[in-house]
Amino acid sequence: MPGTSVSRGVDLSIVIPCHNEEEGLADLAQQLGPVLEELRATRRVELVLVDDGSSDATWERMQQLAGGLVLGTGPILLRRHQQNQGLGAALRTGFLAATGQIIVTTDSDATYRFSEIPLLLERLQSGIDVVTASPYHPQGGVDGVPAYRLVLSRGSSLIYRVLVGGQLHTYTALFRAYRRDVIRTVTFKADGFLAVAEVLVNAILAGYRVAEYPTVLHSRVAGASKAKLARTIAAHVRFQLAVLRQRLTMGAVKVSRTPA
Repeated sequence: MPGTSVSRGVDLSIVIPCHNEEEGLADLAQQLGPVLEELRATRRVELVLVDDGSSDATWERMQQLAGGLVLGTGPILLRRHQQNQGLGAALRTGFLAATGQIIVTTDSDATYRFSEIPLLLERLQSGIDVVTASPYHPQGGVDGVPAYRLVLSRGSSLIYRVLVGGQLHTYTALFRAYRRDVIRTVTFKADGFLAVAEVLVNAILAGYRVAEYPTVLHSRVAGASKAKLARTIAAHVRFQLAVLRQRLTMGAVKVSRTPA
């Protein structure tokens, strides 16, 4: 089967989860192909595509891309869930497949432009473990995104900022670059969209250093968002309460250990 071999000595893995993206994969190939060519001029790059139980022809389109030349001659790894499990589960599958020392995750629908991957990577300098896209940064922005999505994403990010006590403006952007050690050591339980915030919060609480990349979040070009609003809100609230309890417990431990 094309695209199933494991590559060795990879500098950079780009993990892209897909669910019912038959319409958008042609645009993905056209926009991502030149970026991969640019990156491969100086890095050993692999692309990891995960089909999260699509009910359309996403898997067949992915196989065509892996077998063709539109995405260049570098390794393309394909992984497939027989049933839809959610974005978090797709990320875990992609992370397990990825072999790169740096791992980039991004949306298949180009809501964050693939052309910005090199700029994202420039922010992953010495002393930084994770770089996350940040449309809610004062230098970032949004373009044509539905208001209901912004309310959920902005509101959640604000709450996480208060809970974690950091300076980040955005916690919900999938477009990120991780050092391999972060992916190897930081766990996350969520199978759905919550996983994007969960892995970042857990990385911060584990002491990893995170930088923001201010950028623009765009509306989808093809297809429709797969987020289930009520379910995603409920998941965020449960996780936020768990983080609050953890923070309060940590504070209580610190107090109890303070000398009299």
